[in-house]
Amino acid sequence: MQRLDSSDIGFADAFDALVNGRRESDADVTSAVAQTIKDVRAHGDATLAEMTQRFDGFDLNNAGWQIDAAQCKAAYDALQPDLRDALTLAAKRIEAYHAAQLPEDRDYRDSDNVRLGARWSAVDAAGVYVPGGRAAYPSSVLMNAIPAKVAGVERIVMVTPTPKGETNQTVMAAAYIAGVDEIWRVGGAQAIAALAYGTERILPVDVITGPGNAWVAEAKRQLYGVVGIDMVAGPSEIVVVADAQNDPAWMAADLLSQAEHDPTSQSILFTDNAAFADQVAAAVDTQIATLSTQAVARASWTDFGAIIVVDNLEAAMPLVNRLAAEHLELAVDDDRAERLFGLVRHAGSVFLGRMTPEAIGDYVAGPNHVLPTGRRARFASGLSVLDFMKRTSFLGCSPEAIRAIGPAAVALARAEGLPAHARSVEERLK
Repeated sequence: MQRLDSSDIGFADAFDALVNGRRESDADVTSAVAQTIKDVRAHGDATLAEMTQRFDGFDLNNAGWQIDAAQCKAAYDALQPDLRDALTLAAKRIEAYHAAQLPEDRDYRDSDNVRLGARWSAVDAAGVYVPGGRAAYPSSVLMNAIPAKVAGVERIVMVTPTPKGETNQTVMAAAYIAGVDEIWRVGGAQAIAALAYGTERILPVDVITGPGNAWVAEAKRQLYGVVGIDMVAGPSEIVVVADAQNDPAWMAADLLSQAEHDPTSQSILFTDNAAFADQVAAAVDTQIATLSTQAVARASWTDFGAIIVVDNLEAAMPLVNRLAAEHLELAVDDDRAERLFGLVRHAGSVFLGRMTPEAIGDYVAGPNHVLPTGRRARFASGLSVLDFMKRTSFLGCSPEAIRAIGPAAVALARAEGLPAHARSVEERLK
């Protein structure tokens, strides 16, 4: 863990290094992913079957390509009641939050009697990638599939690897709750390529969302333009802005909630009290030893964690904005949280007040937990219904309207050296 103090000589350079530090995988996967995409496009299901056998030890042709609705329903029915209730509560809250995001169509006439507007519509099909193995999260199924369903997507396709043929039953139950239409037992870059181009079995989709490893992320990057994507996501991150009135154990737990995701995750604390900083650091060390995820959390905290002491929390906010973190907690009194929130320009999602840990947003609060990482909150937003929709503008001119605005269009077309453009308007002005 790195300890910084804004009053120290050299702080600016040290903080610059923290901001600019690269945590994404160093693995050069670009060429390998490009070849995988090429192979899937050329050979379709044959490539998927071969790669699934090679990487997952699973024979698709003998054991089955799909998980059907009956299997998902059985998984749902077999859940412990408290877990089933938790998933159902999460789904209801996620659905309600995203329903409120639905945009409104516009249709009006301006002062020149030109009809103008825009109509929103859902894409026809969406693909959701769900990691398998250790990083199989039913909450991500809900966060990706429910906004698509709310947007009005008619066909929601989930792809997920099933190493050695094993499925995560809670993930299957989440797929049932979310209303996923198809589940294919394939993963990796090859699954992304199959969703983008289609194969003999898998029909193509229009948008692909969901988390994955470096190969999955690179496949989404390379295939953007063939399909829409949510984002190219990197390791998780959290910034906590906290005063000394907090329980150090709470803040330590919040920091570790992200550190346990991945060895390259990053957790950063800003505080205006050096003694409190010491207390949080000690609490982190104590809690790490109690976690089943301690190896991952310790690597993350040791290599990428940071505690930064500032003169006051308001002065921290420009630094927080430079980090543009995926998650930002403002762990202060509610009125001060509002003031600090007013200073936030760049963050994926903000958690207001002492009683709002980031983890509540991961599961049941309602806002999406698929968020921009790696400082991408400077220009990107979290997953929403809009990622599954597109806007079609429209306009209509009456004779009166084209007489009002047509001459200007002719003048501009002539200025650009496009006579056919000009003539298409001039003919209507005669």
